[in-house]
Amino acid sequence: MSNHLTTRLAPPIQPPELRRFSQLDQALVGLARALATSLGPAPAPSLPNPAGATPDGIADDAQRRHAAGLMRINHAGEVCAQALYLGQAAVSRSADTRRHLLQAADEEADHLAWCAARLDELGERPSVLNPLWYAGAFTLGAAAGAAGDAVSLGFIVETERQVEAHLGDHLEQLPETDARSRAIVAVMQADEARHGANARAAGARELPAPLPRLMHAAADVMRWLAYRM
Repeated sequence: MSNHLTTRLAPPIQPPELRRFSQLDQALVGLARALATSLGPAPAPSLPNPAGATPDGIADDAQRRHAAGLMRINHAGEVCAQALYLGQAAVSRSADTRRHLLQAADEEADHLAWCAARLDELGERPSVLNPLWYAGAFTLGAAAGAAGDAVSLGFIVETERQVEAHLGDHLEQLPETDARSRAIVAVMQADEARHGANARAAGARELPAPLPRLMHAAADVMRWLAYRM
């Protein structure tokens, strides 16, 4: 099994460095970040894995495959989160909002690493469609950011609300014996709720009614595909 946690394909991006780069440099660094996130090994987490030394209680192959499918969805979701936040930050008009977005992206990188670690333990790989998820989420993030910081933050609030709900659904679906996956998902759910609350406090504007429904439909397609591939 490959180890998803030991190396990086590209160093983390620091906003001050990006501002000193030419547009071509920024595009190349962004491409390197996209490839590293969607295809490369996950970065080493800054926080300990919530699963800790919890024993692996998966009882049979069917449970293992189901748990792996759910964790592959969660890993794909974290790839999307990286792209979404970076797309929003790239066009943000406020330095404070940009810092908020990049801090959230850093915290989501821990989720990415934890999900990659669990997939590795289960003998499974991430979704082969991760580059597609990244490209789509980055485009959505940039579009939301271009509409203004209040809309961009509102997009975060709605995204995190939906992610928090689907993680709750995963906690119900995961085998009771899979304490390692459940520990990771529970911490992720709490973090997503906090990210949404922070965005709301920072001045998020509620999105028009059709957008949340469209976001949910797109997420359903991603979940269906990521579970299987």
